[in-house]
Amino acid sequence: LFLQYNEEKNTVDAQIDAAAAKAEKEQADKDASKFLEKEKEPNKQFVGPDDYGRLTFSYPKTWNLYVASSTTESSGGFKAYLHPGFVPSIDVKDQRFALRVVIESTDFGKVVSGYDSLVEKGDLKSSQTSSNGQSGTRLDGNFSKDIRGAVVIYKVRDKTVSLFTDADTFKPDFENIIKTIKFNE
Repeated sequence: LFLQYNEEKNTVDAQIDAAAAKAEKEQADKDASKFLEKEKEPNKQFVGPDDYGRLTFSYPKTWNLYVASSTTESSGGFKAYLHPGFVPSIDVKDQRFALRVVIESTDFGKVVSGYDSLVEKGDLKSSQTSSNGQSGTRLDGNFSKDIRGAVVIYKVRDKTVSLFTDADTFKPDFENIIKTIKFNE
């Protein structure tokens, strides 16, 4: 009986130790996740050019910003890239970014209809969206073989504003960003 008791006690102790280790790991993962979210606060403020509708939104302070093109009409519009840490090269085809901002003079309807073939194939899902009273179009899904993400497209004055996220990894941050979008009418 004594041997059976010791064997059972060792088995139970091992199970308790395994459960405690699992609980500690789960708590550590949860704490790390909370820390990463807290580390992004307070947010930075993005402010686009006044002549392009003065687009503003809040983004995580751990992200960096790179403005790729000037605001002159000859440049074809305004382009900015945001990404955690450092912004990767914009010259690489199918490069993924946490957020891309494009403000262009192209008609809103033409920009949205440029995605019609992907919507018809089922690669993208189209829906209506609204941010601070401004309505627009949202597309979610596969934009190419390598890029799966989302875009919101708004008409601002005579310009079209598109905000892209190129990976599902950044969707929670993207959702928070689009809640803070504001334009000057």
